[in-house]
Amino acid sequence: MEKSQKGISKIGLIALVISSSIGGGIFSITSDLAVSSAPGPAMIAWIIVGIGVLTLVLSLNNLAAKRPDLDSGIFGYAEATFGKLGGFISGWGYWLGAWLGNVAFATILMIALSTFFPIFGTGQNIPSIIMGSIVIWTLTLLVSKGMESASFINIIVTICKLVPLFVFLIITLVSFKAGVFTAHFWENVSTNLSQNNPDSASVFAQIKGCLIVMMWVFVGIEGASILANRAEKRSDAQQATIVGLLGLLFIYILASLLPYGVLSQTELASLSQPAMANILKAIVGDWGAAFINIGLIISIIGSWLSWTMLPAETVLLMARDGLLPKRWGRLNAKKAPIYSLVLTAALANLFLLTLLVTDYAYQLAYSLATSAILICYLLVGVYQMKYSYEQKDPKQFIIGSIATAFQLFAIVLAGFSYILMCSIAYIPGFYFYMKARKENDHPISKKEKITMSLIISMGVIAIVLMATGSIQV
Repeated sequence: MEKSQKGISKIGLIALVISSSIGGGIFSITSDLAVSSAPGPAMIAWIIVGIGVLTLVLSLNNLAAKRPDLDSGIFGYAEATFGKLGGFISGWGYWLGAWLGNVAFATILMIALSTFFPIFGTGQNIPSIIMGSIVIWTLTLLVSKGMESASFINIIVTICKLVPLFVFLIITLVSFKAGVFTAHFWENVSTNLSQNNPDSASVFAQIKGCLIVMMWVFVGIEGASILANRAEKRSDAQQATIVGLLGLLFIYILASLLPYGVLSQTELASLSQPAMANILKAIVGDWGAAFINIGLIISIIGSWLSWTMLPAETVLLMARDGLLPKRWGRLNAKKAPIYSLVLTAALANLFLLTLLVTDYAYQLAYSLATSAILICYLLVGVYQMKYSYEQKDPKQFIIGSIATAFQLFAIVLAGFSYILMCSIAYIPGFYFYMKARKENDHPISKKEKITMSLIISMGVIAIVLMATGSIQV
C-alpha cells in the first residue's frame, strides 16, 4: 500500500498543472488562431493536439506507475533510454526552456500592467526591467521558504486566474451567434490571405497554422510529474496530470472557439493583444477589457510562480543523479533547492536586461525555450515505446508511438533552425556535465564525446548562420 507523506496535496498538484500551463497564451490564442484558420480547421487541429498531448500524459503516467524507481522527473526517462548524457540533454534543455520562458512572462506582465500604469510602456523600458527584476526575486524568495508553502499559494492564485476566464466563457456563450460561427466555417478569410499566397486558405495549411499556436499552451502539463517526489502520494501526481489536462482542454477549446461566434474571423485576426480583453470589450464595454487584464496579470504571476518551482526542482534532481555538480543541488533549511533557485533567478534577470537594447534576445529566448522542451517531450515518448516493447505491452507501445510522432511533427513545424539554435545552449552545459562526471569518478565515454562534439558543432554552425543572417528569429 502506498504511503502518504507530508508534501504537496493532489489539489496542489492539479493547480500546478493548470497554473504552469495557463499563462499569457490563452489570452491571445483566439486572435492567433484567427490569423491562420477558420473555426472548422481549428476544431480539427484541437482534436489532433488533444490526442498528441493526451498520449504524452498517458505515457508519463504509465512510466510513473511502472517505473517508480525513475523518480528524476521528465529527464529520468531520457537517461533510462540513452544513458547519463541523454538524461543531461533532456534535463538541461528543460531547465533552460523553463527559465528563459520566465523572461517572456516578464515582458507580457509589463504590457498588461501598462494598461493601468502607462509608465511600463511596451514592457521593454527601464521601469519594466526594474519591476520584472523585483518580481523575479520576490518569487524566488517565496519558493525558497519551501516548495509546499509555494504550492498552497499557487492554489489560491490558480483559483483567482480561473475566475475571469470562466466569466469570459459565460459572456461569450450567451453572446454566441451560430450564423457568425458558420459564416466561413472552412474558409480562411483572415488578413493573412492574399493573392500572393492562395494556398494559405487550404484546410491543411490552416490546421498546420493552428498546431504551431496550440502546442505551446500545453507546456507545463508535466508539472506534477516533475514534483512527484514532493507529493503526499506519487499516485496523486498521475491523477493530477489527467485532471489538469481535461480541465485545460475544456478551457482552451471553449476560449478559442466561442469568439468565432461573436466576431468575424477577420475582426478576430485584427485584434490587438491581449485579444481576450478586446473581445470582451466589444461585448460589454471598457470594464470587460480591464477585468480581463487583471486576470492576465494574476495568470502570469501564477504561471511564473509555477515556473520558478519547476526549473529549480529539475536542477536539484540532476545534481542528485550526478548530471550536474553536487553544489547545484544544495538545499536550505526549508528543503528548498536554494543554489538552483538563485542561479536560475540571476540568469533570468541577466537576460531580462538585454531587453533594454533589443527585442532579438527575447525572441531567441522564446525560440530556444519551446524547442528545448519539445525535445524533452519527444524523449519521453521514445522511452515509453522502448519500455513497452520490452514488456510486450502493445497498447502502451501504440500510445508511445503516437506521442513520439506528434512531438516529431511539432518539431518539424517549429523548423530545424530552432533545433540548431537550441544546440548553442548546450555548449556551456557540457562543461558542467563533464565536471559532474569527474566529481563522481565516472569518465566520459567515447560515445558521449562523439555526441557532445556533434551537438557543439551544430551550435557553432548555428552561431555562424545567425551572424551571417542565414537564420533569423
